[in-house]
Amino acid sequence: MMSTTEIAVRPVTPLGILVEQLENIVKMTDDAAVSKPLATAIKEAYALAAGLDPYLEEATTPDSAPLQALTQKTLEEDWSKLFDDRETVRQLEREMLSGHLEGQALKMFVRMTRAQRILEVGMFTGYSALAMAEALPDDGRLVACEVDDYVSNFARSCFEKSPHGSKIEVKVGPALETLQQLAEAGESFDLVFIDADKTEYVDYFRTLIETDLLAADGFILVDNTLLQGQPYLPVDRQTKNGAAIAQFNRLVAEDPRVEQVLLPVRDGLSIIRRK
Repeated sequence: MMSTTEIAVRPVTPLGILVEQLENIVKMTDDAAVSKPLATAIKEAYALAAGLDPYLEEATTPDSAPLQALTQKTLEEDWSKLFDDRETVRQLEREMLSGHLEGQALKMFVRMTRAQRILEVGMFTGYSALAMAEALPDDGRLVACEVDDYVSNFARSCFEKSPHGSKIEVKVGPALETLQQLAEAGESFDLVFIDADKTEYVDYFRTLIETDLLAADGFILVDNTLLQGQPYLPVDRQTKNGAAIAQFNRLVAEDPRVEQVLLPVRDGLSIIRRK
């Protein structure tokens, strides 16, 4: 079996993109007539940036065997081939995987908050759902919303190989419709993790805050709130998703009903608490 280190994953975080750019600059300095102090400074900047993610991975608790297997299966899947075989609801790619550092961070948040009921908006292949389920008590429950049938079945097959997979209930369909159904059913969750359609982040947030879906003392965790650095780069560097995240971050920062912090974990992880 191919190891994860042998599978190329394009950089999709601000740090990853920065490292790639610095690596290219280092190559340019090797081929250009630049002063030795400048070349040394550039190489030191590259080493400082390039060493951070590997060190964080090394210093973080390893994933369980089921999580490692799920990661490997996701990385080995030929997602591009799916677009030739069928119509997909959205573009799927291995880089959508939350990853080891964020997975362990999510597990830690579950333990710290002592959450018993978790709602995940956007599941992909189930890495983050399974990571959080591992931290739930035996009677805990996680409801995962996923719009795509293929990845829903992909994730379920991985959950079956974990002793914690039975804690996870997958609901397939558009997330906003599922959220409305859960609210109408009187469901309430201690912790909500959002990692779905970026253009709907504002709607997810408003639905959670304006209903009882989020428990009175609950927390919302939101992924990709740095989205490759686009929210703080010039507007002409923003994609549709980048602009949507910038709008979401502004709305949350200006909402007097909540308090929040944005952590530079992977592609940005926001923690939001209703006051």
